[in-house]
Amino acid sequence: MASSAQTKDISEQKLDRGLSNRHLQMIAIGGAIGTGLFFGSGKLISLVGPSVIFVYMIIGFVLFFVMRALGELLLSNLNYKTFGDIAKDLIGPWAGFFVSWNYWFSWVVACIADIVAITAYAQYFNPDIPVWLPALLTASALLILNLQPVKFFGETEFWFAIIKVVAILALIVVGLYLIFSGHHNPNGTTAQVSNLWNYGGFFPTGLSGFILGFQMGIFAFIGIELVGTTAAETENPHRNLPKAINSIIMRILVFYVGALSIIMMVTPWVDIDPEQSPFTSMFGMVGFTGAAFVVNLVVLLSAASSANSGVYSASRMAYSLGLDRHAPKLFARKNKRHVPSNAVFFTAVFAFLSIPLLLAGDTLVSAFTVISSLCSTCILFTWGSIVVSYINYHRKFPERHAASQFRMPLPKITPWFILAFFAFIVFALALGEDTRIALILIPLWFVVLTILWKITKAKLEREHLPVTGMIPIQTPEEIARNFENR
Repeated sequence: MASSAQTKDISEQKLDRGLSNRHLQMIAIGGAIGTGLFFGSGKLISLVGPSVIFVYMIIGFVLFFVMRALGELLLSNLNYKTFGDIAKDLIGPWAGFFVSWNYWFSWVVACIADIVAITAYAQYFNPDIPVWLPALLTASALLILNLQPVKFFGETEFWFAIIKVVAILALIVVGLYLIFSGHHNPNGTTAQVSNLWNYGGFFPTGLSGFILGFQMGIFAFIGIELVGTTAAETENPHRNLPKAINSIIMRILVFYVGALSIIMMVTPWVDIDPEQSPFTSMFGMVGFTGAAFVVNLVVLLSAASSANSGVYSASRMAYSLGLDRHAPKLFARKNKRHVPSNAVFFTAVFAFLSIPLLLAGDTLVSAFTVISSLCSTCILFTWGSIVVSYINYHRKFPERHAASQFRMPLPKITPWFILAFFAFIVFALALGEDTRIALILIPLWFVVLTILWKITKAKLEREHLPVTGMIPIQTPEEIARNFENR
């Protein structure tokens, strides 16, 4: 039994559960809709053709089971706050250190990339604006916003997600109108369902093109795991988390498969401009002269949403690392608003690094594309750690799995299938020149993490402190109380 002092200490570590069901559902939707869907889908379609819809279906299907594994893990013990907590408890202290710092690094780099993208979109509206100004304003706004109570983050992401959803649903409605009205495109083609297979079938670029689709398509799903980061600050997780996770399949079918199918029905894939957002051309076909303005605004807001999520997720990882003394202890302090303000400051300050990158010129910005690919590749390690944690959980605690109300389907088979799929993704990444560079650089990052872990572990042992923080096991009374609150 834990002492009263231990119970008080654990209680003080807990974050404020300020995210409601509507916040969690829209964060889940927003996390599954990446900026790449709006901005990069034209290039992906031009390279892969209609097979892109199968690429997204397969990736979405696999990641749904990753999220089911994550959901069962989080609900098996509500004292888990992050993926790092799960990894250190079910794999080992070193895994918690690696997973937490890797995820923090991934989102910090992604946040910088998003700010660079926001600057590019801002210059669409005003080409004369200095490159440092949008970056400075965005980084400052991210810092201020993330210092507010978590419900403000939830509210902001709620409206960001609404904008994304409205844009995609508008595209689907416009596309269906063009298809049923037999719209004639300027190039002489007609909007019709058969455009999906009339130009070389569903796999016009062959097996190599299909594999290339996985290499590029996986990046669009970064952020889908954000639901797991928010679980520690969500009201009634036993009720709200399963709802958010179970809706993933429908989101993939509507927002990816549905939207891209409509796009290729209206305009044959061979005629899609890889340099232009297909959303822009779709709205332009119905005489919406402001299509480019609206789409660029949506993409800008989508990038802002991603950056906001990045600061939030990374700061919660830094907070958890501080609790474990795997980072400076000051990161574990919360302000009066129950926000880990020091962790937020530490994370957000890196967002300002986008300013010197932008001022440095085109060469560094081009090189930064490779760094962004490195960030995207790192997410496979996070997803893989969730699956490995689940394998250990199912083996060590079969009674928890049996008692779970939200179980992973086929728990002895599915995790291994997922890991095999991730191995295939690594193979696909090795085929591309840009992503191959990221795969070469990743081992260097893990060498750095290994050195830092050995230093941290030695320091803790020298001070006679535990090498990682304890994850309390929920008592039967706590579990019963959680289910009563569903």
